[in-house]
Amino acid sequence: MDSTLAKGLGVLDWLARQGTGARLGEVALALGLGRSNAHRTLQTLVQCGWARQNPADSRYFASLKLFELGAIVDGAVELKDRLHPFLAALAQATGETIHLTVLQGADMVYLDKFDSPLPVAAYSRIGGRAGAHCVASGKALLAALALDDAALRSQLGVDGNALIAHTPHTLTTVQALQADLAAARARGWASNAEEWRLGVCGLGAAVFNARGQAVAAVGMSVPAMRCAAAQASALALPLLQCAAQASASLGWSGTVDSSPNSTRSPAATAGTTRKRRPA
Repeated sequence: MDSTLAKGLGVLDWLARQGTGARLGEVALALGLGRSNAHRTLQTLVQCGWARQNPADSRYFASLKLFELGAIVDGAVELKDRLHPFLAALAQATGETIHLTVLQGADMVYLDKFDSPLPVAAYSRIGGRAGAHCVASGKALLAALALDDAALRSQLGVDGNALIAHTPHTLTTVQALQADLAAARARGWASNAEEWRLGVCGLGAAVFNARGQAVAAVGMSVPAMRCAAAQASALALPLLQCAAQASASLGWSGTVDSSPNSTRSPAATAGTTRKRRPA
């Protein structure tokens, strides 16, 4: 066990339970720490944004970062539970690997999944991460956000135009990615042609909440041998239907045309959903 980390978490846990905050001496006494040790720990928590110090009386308080993370975790659990049946139906209909993902910074995080029963299948792991710029679900959400170049660089954590290459097929410039995102918006679903893992392709569609915000994506991972253009177009139909049903379950009321070449699917209408907010 990392004793420094454990000590810091212990201080944060105790501090979060003190409604009126605590002074340095109170923290040191409660946790059996020397004053200098307690001071270093508290200052580290402050500098990292996990605690704050009131300049008026020097009392320390846990910051709202704990609340923010708790809200994210609760929201992710609720999304997983609510959308699980729609993913199950999609998995049953297609026989492919299906997953639910959310965007966190430059990465997609896998919340839920159904493995394909077919002999040759593509796999993902709940809790795992993948680069948003090179998986279909990530592209679906980035397309829905419709970021300009500067905002896209900020989202992906890059200073220039170069993006991390995970395979020889990864799109490695912001310009190339923007063109691909524009195509995804036009047809309503995003694709990944062996850009994250060789031999694995994917399709993705955004899921919207009642305010028209893209909050998750439904993804389908397919072995490259089963993902020619015609096959991808056929798989896009149930994928879009799943995303539309999932969005409706969250209160999204936009009009959705579930044909695979539609430009009125949730991803394609991301820029206009604010006009369709429910009263």
